[in-house]
Amino acid sequence: MSKVRDLRATWPQALITFFAPIFLVMLVRWALIEPFIVPSGSMIPTLQIHDFILANKLAYGLHLPFSKKWLLHWSSPKRGDVVVFRYPNNPEVYYVKRIVGLPGDQVSVAHGQLFINGKSLDLTAVDRPIDADVRFDYYKEGNHLVRFLDKEVSFYQSEKIPEGHYFAMGDNRDQSADSRYWGFVPDENLIGSVKWIWLSCEKTLPSTSFICDPQTIRWNRLLLGVQ
Repeated sequence: MSKVRDLRATWPQALITFFAPIFLVMLVRWALIEPFIVPSGSMIPTLQIHDFILANKLAYGLHLPFSKKWLLHWSSPKRGDVVVFRYPNNPEVYYVKRIVGLPGDQVSVAHGQLFINGKSLDLTAVDRPIDADVRFDYYKEGNHLVRFLDKEVSFYQSEKIPEGHYFAMGDNRDQSADSRYWGFVPDENLIGSVKWIWLSCEKTLPSTSFICDPQTIRWNRLLLGVQ
């Protein structure tokens, strides 16, 4: 009988051993950090296709599990933050862009120059990165780079950004579907800020799109900070 009791006593331990790691992973992804893969070139040169990024989900608050509603909300994005958010037209899709306009701002673009409330952001031409596409021109805007295919034809004028909303743009200014085309980002759609690239590769495995092809890893982008 003692052997039977001992065997039964191990079942709670076995269940804890099995489910505890799963629960811990779910807890971390819900409350702390969540990994994402950059699928497009809309944030080049800051983020490359197949950059594996980490979203800090505590940057602005804590959502209710499986919901867009805030459980706790203690901060808001700053101008220049790179963020992951739910695409307003399809909340099942995640986008990564840079916040350029805050509530109450009016955003406009003329010849590629970004204006916030009528005041232009400094835009300084820089040498083309060594591995950059020769078709593009690169500029420094604040503490990050942006690129243009033909900035002379880039024009846009926004309405005043309402409270609880943000204006997001890609750093690849002429090849980014962003707030210029589909509108403002609601505060409740925010997932978190992006500060690190933890892995990057030219290609992923054909059968598994979320795993890097080891032969194409971009070693110079591992653990790279995002500005």
